[in-house]
Amino acid sequence: MCVHLNFDHRKATQAINFFANKAGGYINKMKAIKLIYFADRYHFRKYGRPITNDEYFAMPYGPVNSGVKEIAENSDFLAQNEQEYSAIYLKIPNQYGVRSIHPVDEKVFSKSDVDALSFSWDKFGRYNQYELADISHNYPEWKKVEQVLKSRSRVRMNYEDFLGDPGEGFEQCYTLSPIEKEDRVDTIKELDKISAIR
Repeated sequence: MCVHLNFDHRKATQAINFFANKAGGYINKMKAIKLIYFADRYHFRKYGRPITNDEYFAMPYGPVNSGVKEIAENSDFLAQNEQEYSAIYLKIPNQYGVRSIHPVDEKVFSKSDVDALSFSWDKFGRYNQYELADISHNYPEWKKVEQVLKSRSRVRMNYEDFLGDPGEGFEQCYTLSPIEKEDRVDTIKELDKISAIR
């Protein structure tokens, strides 16, 4: 089931800013995208919703959160309010990275959001962008469409697939019981209905 949530550009901007600050003020764009993916995966599994409400696509280098990517690239597809907001906090000095130019506004985050972002940094922050891409290839939401990617540049991903577990030796991003998995499916369907009303 394809779920459409209302993308939160403030949280997405501040999540990039959070990781740029953790990295010393500058972070590789692809690394930031992957760290936010792992934070969203953890938050959805533990708390029943993603942080950013972004749309995810499987691409050759792993899962890509499309709204986060557009902010990290200062894309022409950004709405004016998204561009103006992100410009307060982020500078794009080159095609590869993002620089923080203003402290993180943690007021946009819930405590659980910060928990998930901190989890992602603690578990995955030591890896570079290519290592993170390789790691992300071991998660079922990407592996499910791996063969399709041989003939297409990207494939839409479903949040429900985030509930699957990777192979042995890989971080699950919060362990779920079968009952909890069913509950998360119900929750994301409800969020989809609420987003359709707004």
